[in-house]
Amino acid sequence: MILFPYAKINIGLDVIEKRTDGYHSICSVFYPVLLRDTLEIVPAGNLIFNSSGLPIPGNKDQNLVIKAWELLRDKFKIGPVKIFLDKRIPMGAGLGGGSSDAAFALKIMNQIFDLQLNIDNLMELAAELGSDCPFFLMDAPALATGRGTDLKEIPLYLSKYWLYVISPKIHISTSEAYGELTPEVPEKNLQDLIVMPLEEWKNNIKNDFEKGVFRKYPELNEIKNNLYKRGALYASLTGTGSSVYGIFAERPEMIKSDFPQFVLPLKLP
Repeated sequence: MILFPYAKINIGLDVIEKRTDGYHSICSVFYPVLLRDTLEIVPAGNLIFNSSGLPIPGNKDQNLVIKAWELLRDKFKIGPVKIFLDKRIPMGAGLGGGSSDAAFALKIMNQIFDLQLNIDNLMELAAELGSDCPFFLMDAPALATGRGTDLKEIPLYLSKYWLYVISPKIHISTSEAYGELTPEVPEKNLQDLIVMPLEEWKNNIKNDFEKGVFRKYPELNEIKNNLYKRGALYASLTGTGSSVYGIFAERPEMIKSDFPQFVLPLKLP
């Protein structure tokens, strides 16, 4: 079975406090983006994992798709599978590609092994794999709170706009990004800010990680400023970085760059 995991951007990201369980409480809007990987999983005699496209660093046993299979194997005694992943979503870039791959892996294996898990069951399992994972089972914009797994679908429609994503070849780990940040309660609630006209987001909606990440990687701040110079209505670091995006009223011209970059309509999956 083949599915096409998609990316996401964060519109605003408030890091509110460090929790007793080691996670942080956040508030962010997750918005799905039609930049996709390709994931194929079929039953097999032995566990096999192959990939193409962007190189995947690290030990393949740590890949979240493998972790998804191990989770279902341990809970439901499913058999081995053959996995093929064509990687198009940049990694370590704040676009949620690994989390999306894991969530879609759960969806595929639920079907091919006839586990009959409903959406609530799948989201509980996805939360065991990572804080971003449950979102990719929703196919809709969501306000994320708690550690990112408390999700509320919101009526945010940006389909008339264009998204320009630039992903420098910088891998920023989650731990690195949090090391540059001091949590604090925001003055304004993101749930109230997101309903403002998009043109007003620039001066009201922020990503708390920008201050520390931009200090360490000033070229990312330069990209953000350049997007505004090119006419972006709103621009931001997404997640913990390193991708920077701009939202445009008209399709923007892509600049010449060695960095991976994408221009996409902001249509929902």
